[in-house]
Amino acid sequence: MTLSEWISNPQNWAFLVLGGLTLGAGFVVVTSRNVVHAALALVGALAATAGLFLLLSAEFVAWVLVLVYIGSVVILFLFGIMITRAPIGREAAVDHVRRWPALIAAVALFGVLASVAWAAFETTQLVGVGEGTSTDLLGESLLGRYVLPFEAVSFLLLAALIGGITLARKDTSPAEEEATARDRGLAAR
Repeated sequence: MTLSEWISNPQNWAFLVLGGLTLGAGFVVVTSRNVVHAALALVGALAATAGLFLLLSAEFVAWVLVLVYIGSVVILFLFGIMITRAPIGREAAVDHVRRWPALIAAVALFGVLASVAWAAFETTQLVGVGEGTSTDLLGESLLGRYVLPFEAVSFLLLAALIGGITLARKDTSPAEEEATARDRGLAAR
C-alpha cells in the first residue's frame, strides 16, 4: 500500500484520530498530578480504544471494554478515591520521583513488543476485514470454557469493593463524632 492509497482511505484517518486521542489521554494518565484527572483521562483512553475496536469490526470487544473497564473498573477506582477520602485538591500530587525509569521501561517494552509484532505479522494479510467475529462464538467461549476465570474476577472485584469500604469506615462513637464536629466548627471561626 502506497502513501497515497493510505491517505485516500477514510478509515485510516479515523484510526489516526482515535490513535492520537488514545496516546494523548494515556500521556495525561501518566503525567497528571491529580488522581481524579488521571482517572478521567483513563476513561478517555479506554473510550478511544473502544473506537479502535469498532474500526476493526470487533463490536463485542469494544462494548465489553466500555461496560467492563469504563463502566466498572474506573468507576470502582473513583469510588475508592471518594470512600477513602484521599486528598484530591491541588496539594494532593502524585509522586513523580520514579517517572524517568518508568518512562524508559515503558518505551523499551513498547519497542520490544512492536518489533516482535512486526516480525510476526509482517507478511500476514488480513482476510475478511469488516466481517468481525461472531458474538455467539465469543459468548460460548466466555461462558463455556472461561466461566471459572470470569467468576473469579467478579469475586475479586467484589472483595476489593468490600475491602475499600472496610478501610474507609470510621469506628467512632456518637460522642466522638459530636466532639469532632464541634472542633471543626471552632476551627472554621
